[in-house]
Amino acid sequence: MADKLEGSPILAEVLGDASPQLELFHKKLEDEGEPRGLIGPRDVDIIWERHILNSAAIVPYVREATEDARFKTVADVGSGGGFPGLVAAACLPDHQFTLIEPMERRIDWLTECIDLMDLKNVKLVRGRSDEVIAQVRKRKTHPFAVVTCRAVAPMTKLSGWTLPLLKPSGQLIALKGRSAQTELDKAADQISRFGGRNARVVEAPVGPDLESTHVVIVDKR
Repeated sequence: MADKLEGSPILAEVLGDASPQLELFHKKLEDEGEPRGLIGPRDVDIIWERHILNSAAIVPYVREATEDARFKTVADVGSGGGFPGLVAAACLPDHQFTLIEPMERRIDWLTECIDLMDLKNVKLVRGRSDEVIAQVRKRKTHPFAVVTCRAVAPMTKLSGWTLPLLKPSGQLIALKGRSAQTELDKAADQISRFGGRNARVVEAPVGPDLESTHVVIVDKR
């Protein structure tokens, strides 16, 4: 079953220099993603749009968030199949990515993909975000300029898993579904408690003539 966007000029337009690496990632997802439980059976012919271009939609926001940062560091929480962490890392080779994932079989997958794509700007941490938060609090790990995630948890939980990883004036940039604003409304207390402010939803373009996605952005005090 061929991907509906295979060979489309949209791919080069959106992904630019990262296209060759993401072609390799796409092929691996197409061949192994469903049997290894990383994508659903109905996703196989829409991997480009649903997973790769959707993940790449955060790239302009990450770039903007780190524009004046001395250290362009990004933590991707609950990386799973590599969305958005691997895609964003391929698109932003001048940023340092830390992918945080607790499941061993997904760490195995991410390791294979990093090797396949020859990504030099990615390190993996097998564990939960609260373990990395503990390292940040003990000053054993530097806080990050940006934290990214996709489809990990509602904002009521996500706030506590992500905001403590950020440096002051850092940003949480999370891919969300259509209920993003409702999630923010419900999580107002948690966002504030963990040092977040100015929480907002932006409609992020995915590609020409493709349905846009929703990105939640929260500033760290």
